[in-house]
Amino acid sequence: MSDVLHVTGLTRDFKQGAAVIHVLRGVDLHVGQGEIVALLGPSGSGKSTLLQAVGLLEGGFGGSIRIAGEEVANLDDAGRTRVRRDSVGFVYQFHHLLPDFTASENVVLPQLIAGKGRADAESRAASLLETLGLAGRLTHRPSQLSGGEQQRVAVARALANAPALILADEPTGNLDEATADVVLAEFLRLVRGEGAAALVATHNERLAAKMDRVVRLHEGVLG
Repeated sequence: MSDVLHVTGLTRDFKQGAAVIHVLRGVDLHVGQGEIVALLGPSGSGKSTLLQAVGLLEGGFGGSIRIAGEEVANLDDAGRTRVRRDSVGFVYQFHHLLPDFTASENVVLPQLIAGKGRADAESRAASLLETLGLAGRLTHRPSQLSGGEQQRVAVARALANAPALILADEPTGNLDEATADVVLAEFLRLVRGEGAAALVATHNERLAAKMDRVVRLHEGVLG
């Protein structure tokens, strides 16, 4: 199983007045193709910072990050944008759907930005949403969807461009337990069906146990 994500010696420091806070302290991590890894840790352990670094959403970190075999840590802005667009999909705790667009349009848009034709993008969006049980909700706007349905649309959007790597930050954190179980099960099934790798940050031991492997982050160190 080849590594889709390979992180070596990842560090991230923040200055707070005269003090330096070491948020990530030399993290080594790998996620193989088709593997779903739970990143477990309490609030403040550095989970979101790690995802932001790996997803190239912020700079200022040290170490090596390879995504789909490409060293991405030192790319310029254009290169980082390319990798985020083509190789990485994001699912956040809150869905962040565009409120004036339908479920289908929210999944079509990132494909159009990536250069796909509209007909193909609409077909891909319909396929993903139907797989997630939303065949009857394609033309509904986010305000017309339940919380679980909104998050399923967010999952479909993250997978729209068939990224090699999915990064999810507490993807069921805003849902009740029963809905969270359903959404997570569908997320895992879809990601596995797509053959993507996924790193899922959570503080929930029960949900983490449903994934292929668990790594634990404590005070910026993986154990």
